[in-house]
Amino acid sequence: MKKLFLLFVSTLFLHIQLMAADVLQNVYARKTTSLNGWWQVIIDPYDAGTEDHRMQESKNGFFMNARPQSPSEHADYDFSEKDALMVPGDWNTQRKELVFYEGTVWYKKDFRYNLKKDKLLYLYFGASNYQTDVYLNGEKIGSHEGGFTPFFFDITQKVKKGENFIVARVNNRRRTDAVPSANIDWWNYGGITRDVMLVETPMAHIDDYSVKLKKGQYDKIEVSVQLNLPVPGVRIDVKIPELKISQKLYTDKKGYAATTFNEKPELWSPEYPMLYDIELKCEGERIKDNIGFRHIETKGKQILLNDKPIFLRGVSVHDEAPFRTGRCHSESDDSTLISWSRFLGCNMLRLAHNPFNEKMVRMAERYGLLLWSELPVFRTLQWDNKDTYANVSRQLQDNINRDHNRCAVIVWSLGSDTPQNDARDNFMTGLAKQVRNKDDERLLTLSMEVENKNGVATFLDRLSKYVDIISISHFLGWDSGLPEDCEKQKWTLPKDKPLFISGFGAGALAGRFGAKTEKWTEEYQAEVFRKNLKMFDKISSFTGCAPRVLMDFRSPRRQNHETQNFFDRKGIVSERGQTKQAFYVLQDFYKHKGAFKTKNKK
Repeated sequence: MKKLFLLFVSTLFLHIQLMAADVLQNVYARKTTSLNGWWQVIIDPYDAGTEDHRMQESKNGFFMNARPQSPSEHADYDFSEKDALMVPGDWNTQRKELVFYEGTVWYKKDFRYNLKKDKLLYLYFGASNYQTDVYLNGEKIGSHEGGFTPFFFDITQKVKKGENFIVARVNNRRRTDAVPSANIDWWNYGGITRDVMLVETPMAHIDDYSVKLKKGQYDKIEVSVQLNLPVPGVRIDVKIPELKISQKLYTDKKGYAATTFNEKPELWSPEYPMLYDIELKCEGERIKDNIGFRHIETKGKQILLNDKPIFLRGVSVHDEAPFRTGRCHSESDDSTLISWSRFLGCNMLRLAHNPFNEKMVRMAERYGLLLWSELPVFRTLQWDNKDTYANVSRQLQDNINRDHNRCAVIVWSLGSDTPQNDARDNFMTGLAKQVRNKDDERLLTLSMEVENKNGVATFLDRLSKYVDIISISHFLGWDSGLPEDCEKQKWTLPKDKPLFISGFGAGALAGRFGAKTEKWTEEYQAEVFRKNLKMFDKISSFTGCAPRVLMDFRSPRRQNHETQNFFDRKGIVSERGQTKQAFYVLQDFYKHKGAFKTKNKK
């Protein structure tokens, strides 16, 4: 039977274009070969590796990895072990001379592989910032734009038995038509910043799957599976041992299978982050995952988790590593940020301003931290540019594809601090509809602004009708006014939706002390926190906050050498791990909002 199936798939492979996987869900549970480590590099500020002296596309660029074949030949480049960068990692913090570099770097990696005839092979990148062109053995296999979502290519027909080489051209130059655009307020870390691996699968394999509670119910579990090929009759074994679930499913003509189990699982929550082992088996490939079951919704001014009101005790976190700075890329980076957040008393994190790595999301889930996942739509984009919209739409799709099984993710955020105009409204409305069509079981929002005049903060954003949560940034006492202005601040807000403060705070240099009226001191920052928290707590729809920001992070915009030195100092922890006074102000506030210690079952 298996031989007949393989013959059928092989025939399908030969006579139709093989459908590449769209999702490749849970890549770390598959058969993988890591390509992390040292990659040979060429720094190429003039893009000499892609253009000739007439600025025409070169057919013999650096991607060919060419070497002179005789003493009479020469080459103006070579990949050498003397010039290498670590992957994953950004180039800005690996070399001092590249700290401000924006441009092209070529990466090369050699590998050996022996692929069996009945298998597929994908080349997978967790993320690379920003424009990435990928070549295998001198042949271009694809491109990707965007710095924070995964991408992969089917290399089954291109990988050679034995020796192979990959070349990746990575360019992080900011552009006004890019996403995020040129006007950002964090360090533009370039490079291959997340894991790179080879992923081997059967020819017909599980591309995507979903395991969740049926909407609005607690005693029904829905399971669906989609293959990469439209192959009918493929057997899929589904197991959830702790619920004594074991069932065989068979795909339809579209390669899809689904069922519903009448079971009432224990629910996942910050207090008790229960995760169930699940197993999906298809054609010899066994995929294991840990799945939590919960419902999240809003009702009037409240956010409900599993039908119970919850106050979101959050903090904004940037994708920047503690102590060493640079892009997060290790479990140690993720663990440190999560441990600081838990000590603070948080039950949620706002992942600002981009999707984080998959391991961070899964780790947060194990520790009972709810997550706000955000697109890198920051400040302003080319709202009328169709290519820019398509770019954002792809990033949104990739983010949902990767994390739709993660119960910790409760909010999809479309972006932050965007201006109000018709073009922007149309742009964001399209994204909102995309979220609703793809995943209507999480909350939708974007971080918006209020107009503050004569002591009255008025919310006027027309996008409020599309979101579940009214989320606003409001830096009273820092960007405008004084801390004591919070005492007389009045608010005009929608009355039928919960309010979440997605950004507030003040800058302080760790270890700088003085009067609470003196900016840049820990005392001033702490006073801003006290006054703002007291103000917000009087608003009836106030359901949570995520002050900016957990840790000081690098930004080229912050050029006060005495206090900033290219760091945004709004962190309540310094980049060296020093807690500031505001940390304990927020911690005390969260204790009164029901902070607790989580119990980890798994």
